[in-house]
Amino acid sequence: MNKKAAIDLEQCREDADRYRLLAEQSTDMISRHTPAPDWTYIDVSPAVESVLGYTPEEIIGMAGYDMFHPEDADNLLKRAESVRYREGMYTNVYRYRHKDGHYIWLETTSRTIRDDNGEPVEIICVSRDVTEKEEAQRAMRRLARVVESSTDMIMFCNHQTRRLTYLNESAYHTLGSEKDTLSVFYLNQLFAPEIMETLIKDALDHAATHGVWYGSIPMQLPDGLDRVAEVREVIAHRNKREDNKVEYYSIIGRDITLRRKAEEEAKRHQLEMAHMSRLLSVGEMATGLAHEINQPLAAILNYCRGTQRRLDDGADDAVATVSRSMELITKQAKRAAEIIKRMRAFVRKTEYQRLEFSINDACTEVSNFLHQEAIDHSITFDFHLDPDNPQLLADKVQIEQVLLNLMRNAIEAYSDCEKAYRPVIITTRNEGGYIHISVVDEAKGISAEGLANLFEPFYTSKSTGLGMGLSISRTIIETHGGQMWAESDGKTGTHFNLKLPLRDK
Repeated sequence: MNKKAAIDLEQCREDADRYRLLAEQSTDMISRHTPAPDWTYIDVSPAVESVLGYTPEEIIGMAGYDMFHPEDADNLLKRAESVRYREGMYTNVYRYRHKDGHYIWLETTSRTIRDDNGEPVEIICVSRDVTEKEEAQRAMRRLARVVESSTDMIMFCNHQTRRLTYLNESAYHTLGSEKDTLSVFYLNQLFAPEIMETLIKDALDHAATHGVWYGSIPMQLPDGLDRVAEVREVIAHRNKREDNKVEYYSIIGRDITLRRKAEEEAKRHQLEMAHMSRLLSVGEMATGLAHEINQPLAAILNYCRGTQRRLDDGADDAVATVSRSMELITKQAKRAAEIIKRMRAFVRKTEYQRLEFSINDACTEVSNFLHQEAIDHSITFDFHLDPDNPQLLADKVQIEQVLLNLMRNAIEAYSDCEKAYRPVIITTRNEGGYIHISVVDEAKGISAEGLANLFEPFYTSKSTGLGMGLSISRTIIETHGGQMWAESDGKTGTHFNLKLPLRDK
């Protein structure tokens, strides 16, 4: 061997030693395998112990193929999505069995070494543990699937431009667009200008300061869409690499079309039930109403007959006599008309509408409506009304229906009672933003069993009742954000109590 050849050989040895040193110090696992399908280990770097748990001596001679997860063993043959090819090297991400028995994720770049005839001699692999990275990516993909399949609208909004950079399927559907159609949305397109400048701006500012905002803001959807939607949550996401500034917002909305339709249907059903209840109440009071109307009619008839007799007897001043009689007849006719007006107003089917009215006036008006029935049962209405005359914001007709039901129940409670003095005590008071109303009788009271079932539909102690009055009354009060309950000792009377907010809660 000449001197130059000796120098070249020495250089090769030094290079080999240097490469072996690099391989042994690398945290990546470097391995050599047979080109046979079983991928037998020929050699492996010490990093195998930290990656797979084996020592080099243990793993050399083992079939590498047997350690693949069954679902990933043929990734290279199948050219699976996890396999990339570039300039004669394959990169594969797969699950591989650890010595302890569990699987880890490896990312391996491999190259086949061939002889001068092109036949494979061995396979060189460089592998690294990417379990943490792969599980994080898979978690992100799972989260993305959840976001995409959510029935809530989920939108990402750029902090500076207010452009929506991402919309999930539900958001596209609610906005009347398709994901495959290129559509650009900005936040101000989804809200009325006054809402955008007030509620949305406040929500974004609150989220930027506190991280998240919760509430309910109505959205303005494109024309022609029979949908109702609202924003329920805004989350601010910060870029921790740039002074923790807000980078974008997640805006979560909800299509409430079905809920709104259900609410409207429930409201319509309630109106129907309330109307039916009023009709039934008038039917039950038909005799009393006929008697009450009959009084002014009888008076009119008497005035007419009396005037006729005076004229026949030669009254001194016929004009004055007729004039006085007409005044009395007019007064009684107005009284009859007022009775009819009250009855028609009560049974008229009205839309649900809130207005401000005096609860004291409502109590007295309902008692006037029951005037004749109270006389027939020797009832005395005893009022203890709040001197400040509190104003209630509610549906006046429905609240009067509840009061009528309670007052009539109080009157009827005395039907089998021998007491001479029969008061129905009506009290109103304003306390803590609520109006408290009570209707009290001093009859025999209600048993504990009766109290337990009092507000159940179709429960009644009357032989002719349907048992819907109190059930409908409680529904009306609860719809107004209030409460209704009864108290009785079963001996000395019953207290019906109402609690209604002065304003919507």
